[in-house]
Amino acid sequence: MSALSKMTTRLAVAGFAAAAFMATSTAQAEWKPKGPISVMIGFAAGGGTDTQARLIAAELEKRKGWKIIPSNVSGRGGSVMARKLKKLPADGLSIGMAVTEPFGYGMIATKKAGYSLKDFTFIATTTSSQMGIVAKTDKGWKTFKDVIAAAKKGKVFKFAGMSPKHADINFLIEQKYGVKFNTVILRGGRKVMNAITAGDVDMGYGAGIQTKAVKAGKMVNLASGLGVRLKVSPNAPTLVELGIPHDIGAKFLFIAPAGIPADARKALADSIGGIINDPSTKASQFVTKNYGGPDVVTGAKLDALMQANVDDSKVLMKVMN
Repeated sequence: MSALSKMTTRLAVAGFAAAAFMATSTAQAEWKPKGPISVMIGFAAGGGTDTQARLIAAELEKRKGWKIIPSNVSGRGGSVMARKLKKLPADGLSIGMAVTEPFGYGMIATKKAGYSLKDFTFIATTTSSQMGIVAKTDKGWKTFKDVIAAAKKGKVFKFAGMSPKHADINFLIEQKYGVKFNTVILRGGRKVMNAITAGDVDMGYGAGIQTKAVKAGKMVNLASGLGVRLKVSPNAPTLVELGIPHDIGAKFLFIAPAGIPADARKALADSIGGIINDPSTKASQFVTKNYGGPDVVTGAKLDALMQANVDDSKVLMKVMN
C-alpha cells in the first residue's frame, strides 16, 4: 500500500470515528425527563384539546418511552390551568395544553389574570381552530348575511360564545349593522354545540368541533372567524369580509413554566411536532379530520406569534374602550 493510500485509509478511519463520536455525543446530549411528565389540560374531558393531548401523550410514551400523566385542570378557557402551571418547577416535567386565547385577549381583558407571557415557555402549537359561526341547517340560514337580514327586521338572535372576546366581536357586529343579539357565554365548544342542538340558542361559535355535524348536513358554518374561509365551508364569508377586521381563530399549544432548559424545550417541541406532522399517528389524523391539518410552530417563531396575539388583542380592547 502506498503512503498516499495509507494516509487516505487513516483519514477515513478517523472520519468514521469522529462521526461515531459525534453521533454518540448527540444521543447522550438529548434531553430525557427525570421522571413522569405531567400534562395539565386546560379544558374538560372529551373536547378537542383533551383529545389531542391524550393522543399525543400516548404516542410520546410509545415513541420515547416517557411516562406521561394527563389530567384535566379546566376553568376559564385555560386560565385556571395557566395560573397553576406557572408556579410549578421549570424542569420539563410539568407542561400544559390549552389554546392561545388565554395568553392574549383573555389575559388582557382580565385585570387580575394572575400571569403574563413572561411566566411561560411556549413549546409548540399543534393545529389551528376552524372558528366558525354555526347554526342548525334546519333554521334555513345559509350564511351570516341571512342572519343580519333577519336581525334588521327585528329578530333578536340568541348567540352563544365561548369567551369575552366573542362577546366583544358580537358587539362590533351589532354596532356595524345596527342589530341586536342576546349573547350568552358558555364554557367550551361542546357546550355551545349542545346548546345549538337543543335549540337553547340560535347560533354560536365553534372552533372545529362542528365539523362532523357540518359534513353530515346537520349544521352550517354561517361565517368564518378566521382571516380566511373555512376549509369545510368555503362558501361562508369571513368576518373580515363582513367588515369586522379581526381574526378570532385560535391555535392549540403546549406550554411550560418559564425558564425550562433549552434542550428540554427543543426535545418536547421536536417530539410533539414529529407526532402531529406524521400522518400515520392518531393525533395527526384527529387534527386533520377536525381542524384542517397540522399547524406546528415552535421556537422564536412561536414566541413572536404569541406576542403578535397580545398586540392584536390590545388593538381590539382599544376599539372596545
